[in-house]
Amino acid sequence: MNKITIVGAGRVGESTAQFLAAKNLCREIILLDINEGAARGAALDIQEVAPLFEYDTRVIGSTDHALMVDSELIIITAGLPRKPGMSRSDVLSSNIPIIDSIVDGAMKYAPDAILLFVTNPVDVITYYANLKTGWPRHRVFGQAGVLDSSRMASFIAMETGFSSMDIRTMVLGGHGDTMVPMLRYCTIAGIPVDTFIAEDRLAAIVERTRNGGAEILALRQNSSAYDAPAASVAEMVDAIVHNRNRILPTVCLLDGEYGHSDIAIGVPAVLGHNGVESIIQLDMNEAEQAMFDHSAALVRKDLDVLKSLKP
Repeated sequence: MNKITIVGAGRVGESTAQFLAAKNLCREIILLDINEGAARGAALDIQEVAPLFEYDTRVIGSTDHALMVDSELIIITAGLPRKPGMSRSDVLSSNIPIIDSIVDGAMKYAPDAILLFVTNPVDVITYYANLKTGWPRHRVFGQAGVLDSSRMASFIAMETGFSSMDIRTMVLGGHGDTMVPMLRYCTIAGIPVDTFIAEDRLAAIVERTRNGGAEILALRQNSSAYDAPAASVAEMVDAIVHNRNRILPTVCLLDGEYGHSDIAIGVPAVLGHNGVESIIQLDMNEAEQAMFDHSAALVRKDLDVLKSLKP
């Protein structure tokens, strides 16, 4: 790509810009933030790494949304972060006005862009942005499942001692405590994961995955996770930029898939040049569908809160 804009120069936004630059995924990155010093400082810091990591990406920090112009992809990480004890839903009312401003800027300056949301609660934010823009759903989606799947794969590697490169996982549903780890689709070198891990230990790994973000927040106290979320965004961007048609769990607006409509939630999607090229419909068993439905029900509760904020 020629130009990618990242809105939010906090830790996730800054790490995302660093990963994208290091991977040479675009010619220019615009890093926007309400704090001009934070945006310009982060951009300059990343630019000074270029000779060491051998990239030519130009990184510009600013507060001016007009710099979004001609962006092919806009990544939104801006928003109030969680504090210890807070759920992702707790920041909804604070983050909606922030998202309003950003989406207004995107619609004005980059009406043909793809929007990739990271801001929490990402399922609700993605849904809201789909409604607000009226853009095709393949251009407005969110990151959650790639991060959740990576966390689960990491925990499996820690449990087994096997290489994380051989571990494949799939986590669907809402990005929260009711996410749906699809154990039937989790493998180590193509071998079902339950061949190597006892049922009780797998259950513990699933629970740790569901609380992966809260665990890091509780340990750090002053910061949510940022490296793993940023790397997950970079994985999705790589699939889009290189038109790889990779199947990655993605927060998508559903229209009948998995028995749900008028909701954005994590499902397996094919990511390529156009964004979400298609949604993969897995054949869920009764237990998996029940977990997915439960996760969707809780996302819908947040959507009800959204509707009270934005009648």
